[in-house]
Amino acid sequence: MRLATLAIAALFSASPPDAVTVRPVDPLTVQDDDFARHRDPAEWQGLRVSELTFRDERARWRLWRIANARHPKGPLFFVPHDNENAGFEAGLAAVRKYGGVLIAVDSGISPGDDGKRLNNAVDYGRPVDPNRNFDTALPGYAHHILTDLAHGAWPIIALHTNAKGFETAGSRCNKGDPEGSGIISIRYCDDTLNPSPSVSKAYPFGDDDTVAFATYLARNQPGDAFCRDAMVQADFNVVQERVVASDGSLSNYAVLHGLAYLNFETLDRGLDPAELALARDRLSFMVDRAIAMCAPKVKAIGR
Repeated sequence: MRLATLAIAALFSASPPDAVTVRPVDPLTVQDDDFARHRDPAEWQGLRVSELTFRDERARWRLWRIANARHPKGPLFFVPHDNENAGFEAGLAAVRKYGGVLIAVDSGISPGDDGKRLNNAVDYGRPVDPNRNFDTALPGYAHHILTDLAHGAWPIIALHTNAKGFETAGSRCNKGDPEGSGIISIRYCDDTLNPSPSVSKAYPFGDDDTVAFATYLARNQPGDAFCRDAMVQADFNVVQERVVASDGSLSNYAVLHGLAYLNFETLDRGLDPAELALARDRLSFMVDRAIAMCAPKVKAIGR
């Protein structure tokens, strides 16, 4: 923890970035697809919600900060993509259960774009992927998302969903699998991503798209990644991510800055309430097990 504290202090010792506007909001009235699924006042008891808006280079950003007012010390949960709805569901459940803060990126800052993956609120050029914008040359974005680390939030837990399978052309293994999308699967491997699959395939890891990431520097070993050994021993699907230079993701940024970071992924099952709950529960399973193994000082509230 001392090394983590020093890393966080160094991260926030630079000159502050451009100002952020913080506005308290009533979550029952927020016009946003994620909030619209949660109109029961009981779900928000003890939580404090703020809208954060700021500009960083060519893009405008809006974040939702959901803090457990009664239990402010806890993990920093992060949902970077506005279309990954089960991530928001799992993050909201987790901040109620463990305290801390949830930061969710809202692509709806650009009119008509609520629920989209990319941020189109740009002055010029291409839309920005919120999980490819962690750049030391543009420190404001990372600073505003990670501010709660300076106030004791720990560890960072990112929550994602993904499309089924993987693009076989880019993989060095399992090239005969049915064609899928992207690279997020325990059956995908390349020079950066090396899978350690679950042996038993017990819930929730019978689904090849449900994985935990363990990110480590190329000069180190996979076992140096935060929580990697514990997750492998617990028979998770673990994707070991080797980092040489940053790709702009939070996983790369965190390992390059010595920050304790976990990243959980599961298959996007759509917005049907029952299917959304299935995806949320898979993410929640990984959150619960990893916190118990690797952040034991973080306790479920009421225990």
